[in-house]
Amino acid sequence: MRVRPTAVLAQLPFAGVLAVAVWIRVVAVRGYPAPRWSGDSSGYLRAALELQPGETRPSGYSLLLWALKPFHSFTVVVAVQHAIGVLAGVLVYLVVWRAARAAWPLGPGRHAGRLAWRDFLPGLLAAAAPVPVLLDSYQIALEHMLMSDSFFTFLLVAAVAAALWRRRSTWWLGALAGLFAAFAAVTRSAGLPLVAVILVGMLLRRAGWRALVAVVIAFAVPLGGYMYWFKQVHGEFAVTKAGSVWIYGRTAAFADCAKIKPSPELQIMCPKDSNPNIAPAFAVLWTDDSPFHRIPGWITGDEANRLASEFTKQAIEKQPGDYAHVVFRDTWRSFDWKREPYPTPWTWLEYVFPEGESWDDDQALEAVKYDPSGGEAKVVRPWAGTMLDYQDRMSMPGTVLGLVLLGGLVLALPHIGRRGTRWRLLGPVRHWGTGALMPWGMSLALLVIPAATADFDYRYVLPAVPFACIALGLALLPSPRRVRLDPVAEPGAGQDDDEPAAERSLSA
Repeated sequence: MRVRPTAVLAQLPFAGVLAVAVWIRVVAVRGYPAPRWSGDSSGYLRAALELQPGETRPSGYSLLLWALKPFHSFTVVVAVQHAIGVLAGVLVYLVVWRAARAAWPLGPGRHAGRLAWRDFLPGLLAAAAPVPVLLDSYQIALEHMLMSDSFFTFLLVAAVAAALWRRRSTWWLGALAGLFAAFAAVTRSAGLPLVAVILVGMLLRRAGWRALVAVVIAFAVPLGGYMYWFKQVHGEFAVTKAGSVWIYGRTAAFADCAKIKPSPELQIMCPKDSNPNIAPAFAVLWTDDSPFHRIPGWITGDEANRLASEFTKQAIEKQPGDYAHVVFRDTWRSFDWKREPYPTPWTWLEYVFPEGESWDDDQALEAVKYDPSGGEAKVVRPWAGTMLDYQDRMSMPGTVLGLVLLGGLVLALPHIGRRGTRWRLLGPVRHWGTGALMPWGMSLALLVIPAATADFDYRYVLPAVPFACIALGLALLPSPRRVRLDPVAEPGAGQDDDEPAAERSLSA
């Protein structure tokens, strides 16, 4: 196999980005060897220790913690999570790079090893795409948390990468996409409807029926297996026992019982005026004013889920405009330039690296069972100081995400289905603008779904970033040109129609 100088040099921009990404994550692990804890962390850890599905949240992330349990080290956990974050960025790069190589094939001087400016375009564009994923301090801090978000993001990126790997998807790539989407769905409930985005995106790119069926089957089998496991433990064929509780919390931001006029049984669910510094959803779920404290079984009981479901249905039916308003308002929060203390004055601070140490003794029991040294927060200098300096300078505002998302849509739409002066719903699959719609839809869905079913939280914004970057990278590409098969290639070798002829000759 012959390696061209251009093939090596074209990877240098991404090599530089990757080197910085790995370096700053090493700094983070050295400066903060223990994970950052949140209110949900104990539940995930408990499910890993007991090897049982959690009652309130899917336990795909707990299975990852269980797999790492033999190391008995939280430092290993955060290191693995940072590695997963890097892999997500690498996948973003590869998806855009493969498409860019098809759009900008190597010039005629490739056999002599001569360099042409166009040979560097794929590497430059593809290297820029994962920068917000690999270098943003908010992403790095999220990877450092004992939470499911970074693992969930990687699984979805892998699903989209499989679906976009070729212009014409094969059944096995469809199966991979469905499998990763299923794992994402049992890691966070927000992943359940996202397989529809993948299927619609594949339809727009004219994927064959075999690939579409493979997605559905590969998604349904693991999901069904998880639900069966949940039934064996908790008696219900479901993903969680609190399916309606979270969206009930969403209604607390607008529900007016004077308009809803609920039945006497549902009066207990009417939200009360709470501390204005705390989001209504947080207040009705976790404070002393929560109605679930007065319902047997708390939020995991059958009665709680039933009452929450009925009240939510009535609230949305009687106040659809108010519901739409809070969904739009909280989706728009994702694009704020500066972060605000939301949903509580302390929650948003969990998503950055701290200057000092803090620890909640309530988390100590599960922590010691998992890691005998405990999970107490440690701040090791000078590494922590370097991380804090980096954090102050390398944090992407939400407004930048909004511009990336807008740019991906604006640049992709003119290419969809255009052939001469005619417009068709299902355009030619050879243009990557069509492929941009799948990650663009995934990014938007990841912003809207939490705002519609739970509440806004800054950590819910970050999983949308990789897909916005992929969408913009693909939308920036011109129509791929036809290239002749390299005469040195063997007949029939490398029939991946995503690969330029030059790549096929290398693999032959």
